[in-house]
Amino acid sequence: MERPNAAERDLEAVSRFVEGFAAQLVEAGMQRMPARVFAALLASDSGAMTSAGLGERLQVSPAAVSGAVRYLAQQHMVSRERDPGSRRERYRVHSDQWYEALTSRDAVLKRWEAALREGVDSLGPTTPAGRRLAETLAFFEFVDGEIAGMMERWRAHREKLYGRDDPAAGGAT
Repeated sequence: MERPNAAERDLEAVSRFVEGFAAQLVEAGMQRMPARVFAALLASDSGAMTSAGLGERLQVSPAAVSGAVRYLAQQHMVSRERDPGSRRERYRVHSDQWYEALTSRDAVLKRWEAALREGVDSLGPTTPAGRRLAETLAFFEFVDGEIAGMMERWRAHREKLYGRDDPAAGGAT
């Protein structure tokens, strides 16, 4: 089955995908506008759009796009870039955005682990609350170790599927 090129796409179907996937992201806990912006970038062939392009595609204000992009950049899900000689920013989603978003959580997990260790020390490891915190700490330490191994397996799996560079997905990883 031959895939349609960008000019032949059913724009209504693309819009349904963007809104449907954004709804799934919202259900998982993401804010609505960042979810819509992320889904729109993901569904664009280049993986990059300007604020004006995103606003037009999603029928929202530039301010709404700006706030959404700021959130997505903080989550390492999109990056900002400028064309040489231009003042306009483009926002890009990369083929490894899930990898980047997940691995950026490492610093958060480390901070949670440190806070939980302090809590266990403060409450005492044999108290009910201290034991609960110790179990939570053990869980986060386990997850932290598993994420590192899982990311390494993902890199190897992705390379087998797509090679080292996936230009169709927004650039090299």
